[in-house]
Amino acid sequence: MKTNIKKANFKFLAIVAFLGLFLQSCSSDDDSNALNAPLITDFEYGEGGDHSTEQYVYRGSDIHLEAKINAEATVKSIAISIHAHDLEVGEGEEEWDFEKVYTGANYQVINPTFHEHIDVPSNVPAGEYHIELVVTDEEGNSTEVEGHIDIKDPIALSDISLDASVVRGKDFHAEFMINAVNGIHNITVDIHAHGLTLKDGEEEWDFEKEYLEKYHEKTEAEFHEHIDVPATAPAGEYHMVFTVEDEDGNTKKYDTHIDVTE
Repeated sequence: MKTNIKKANFKFLAIVAFLGLFLQSCSSDDDSNALNAPLITDFEYGEGGDHSTEQYVYRGSDIHLEAKINAEATVKSIAISIHAHDLEVGEGEEEWDFEKVYTGANYQVINPTFHEHIDVPSNVPAGEYHIELVVTDEEGNSTEVEGHIDIKDPIALSDISLDASVVRGKDFHAEFMINAVNGIHNITVDIHAHGLTLKDGEEEWDFEKEYLEKYHEKTEAEFHEHIDVPATAPAGEYHMVFTVEDEDGNTKKYDTHIDVTE
């Protein structure tokens, strides 16, 4: 009787051992058949007009993005996210966040090449933006790469030199450098005052002028002009606005004040 029990126990243990080896083998097979996550290489981005790889772009233009994807399993989706942190939002500007998931047939394959152009609004704050690209395959594996791109203003003013005051009947000088990647269309100057009391012999003075001939279509220019102030202009503080418009309709303004003295 004891012999039969020992044989039964031995058979039971043998079956358990066999099942353990079988399950381990299956698990090993499953592990060996698991597909690796996608590999992203040659991730590049820059100005879309010339497929630049320099990592900046001008607002109002578009970003060129491209990456090669090596995928053992069919790609399910490619997601792009672009956002900034703590950029100061100026007058007329709006915060910009971009998110999009691409699931087109050209991407839901093995080893696709990602290539897209993303429009950058003309009213976004200039500064550094974070880019994330995430590739997910049909097995649920995902890979992420990231980087940064600088969004620049297409019109930049620098080396600004303006007189702070002027004696009426004289002139004052205004000078600054302009860099406009799309070319300068025109420059306008608007000078006006509010609430100044007119004395005998004085007349209200508002100045508006468009400067075109010397600057039109140039991508880099020095604005250097002298502006006459009539002898009859009331003394006081005047508001000045210099506006540069490029050939694409983008504008850059510089606001300041000047004191007209007697």
